[in-house]
Amino acid sequence: MSSLRQRNAVNEKDNEPSENIVNLKAQTGKTWGRDRDISYLTVLLSTVILTCCPLLVIYFWVVCTHYQCSIIEPVFLLQSNDFSKEAFETIILQKLPQFSWEGIKIYFTWLSFQAILYAVLPAKIGHGQRTPAGHILPYKVNGLLAWFITHTLFLVGAFYFNWWDASIIHDRWGQLFIAANIYGYFLTFFSFIKAYLIPSHAEDRKFSGSFIYDLLMGIEMNPRFGKYWDFKLFHNGRPGIIAWTLINLSFAAAQYNKIGYVTNSMILLNFLHAVYVLDFFYNEDWYLRTIDIAHDHFGFYLAWGDTVWLPWMYTLQSHYLVRNPIDLSIPYFSFVLGVGLSGYYIFRAVNHQKDIVRIKNGDCLIWGKPARFIRTQFVTSDGKIHSSILLTSGFWGISRHFNYVGDLLISLAMCLTCGFNHILPYFYIIYMIILLIHRIWRDDARCKGKYGKYWDEYGKVVKWKLLPYVY
Repeated sequence: MSSLRQRNAVNEKDNEPSENIVNLKAQTGKTWGRDRDISYLTVLLSTVILTCCPLLVIYFWVVCTHYQCSIIEPVFLLQSNDFSKEAFETIILQKLPQFSWEGIKIYFTWLSFQAILYAVLPAKIGHGQRTPAGHILPYKVNGLLAWFITHTLFLVGAFYFNWWDASIIHDRWGQLFIAANIYGYFLTFFSFIKAYLIPSHAEDRKFSGSFIYDLLMGIEMNPRFGKYWDFKLFHNGRPGIIAWTLINLSFAAAQYNKIGYVTNSMILLNFLHAVYVLDFFYNEDWYLRTIDIAHDHFGFYLAWGDTVWLPWMYTLQSHYLVRNPIDLSIPYFSFVLGVGLSGYYIFRAVNHQKDIVRIKNGDCLIWGKPARFIRTQFVTSDGKIHSSILLTSGFWGISRHFNYVGDLLISLAMCLTCGFNHILPYFYIIYMIILLIHRIWRDDARCKGKYGKYWDEYGKVVKWKLLPYVY
């Protein structure tokens, strides 16, 4: 699913074409990113994702809400009852989240409020990379201001005006889960139908020939309302990432209501998440040149992923700490904080090196020495030749995706705040490892198609994909 961790900036100059518009006709007879045949295996895997991801989120909600976040306790209970139908109904079905109109009202009021902020707040106009059809689209970049307004209103409304309890998100978590799923599935099918009937940029659509795959991965690249209201930027940033820290605050308030104070583990978790989220919005313009915007199309993967998967699965640690409060020792607290801040430094420093080399066209210093890089040329679908840079010094000389090392360290620190009594809080780091390795594989395939012999040369210089001597 979509994630803040998908922020892998394309290694090329601003506003140059992205990987998915490379002219591959000489090799395949088709243009990269356009219509292509999908294998039966791909359709099968797409079906599994469409089916299993929602079931996994539901199961995690059940075990967090009713079984102290123990993944295996419901299984043991079912086993002790011979997996009978009656036991399944009692242990699982009767524990499912329930629909309520109050949850619908809260969720869609929240969603509408974010949509209004996105539309009316003062904004810098950023630009993404050229699409396969040659469009360079403008984006309203005002997420940081929206984040501050949202969190200020939430805290002032809770503690000054007493309009709501600060724990309201926690208290109505199941109801909000139902509401978010209703919207996530609506958005998925609306975007699918829109791509056929009223596409924003018809020439940028991608049809695979498979209903299942197109539903999962999307047809339109940049579905929009009007000139600026972009589906991808809004849904990932607003109901997704702004909600991330708001959920954590509410669960911290719930922990206070439960035990009379907020544990240092919950405080540390809130801090680590806030650092990452604020970094995202501070650098929101940079996000426009990442894989989410520059490559992925808008289907279930992003529509449901941003509205359900991200808010519910990325905040599992705060759910865990409400049910299982943990007071960390000072040495362990300091260790986890150090891991998280080290990861953040690596993540930011690695990306800064790439940005500065791109901005200065290679005429800069990396670690006190002239930047080393490979100049490349590639041909886009309109037949034009473009140049780019593949950086081979600094962090980018260590591995091709050393920014992901920082990413994984931050993710690990978030999980470490929960101690070691249950596996559920560590789902996040397990998921991130799988996600990023798959992303590395995808990136390697795209760059091989894009740069050809230059990518082969780059691979000889920078041999490791993620971590030296490991992968």
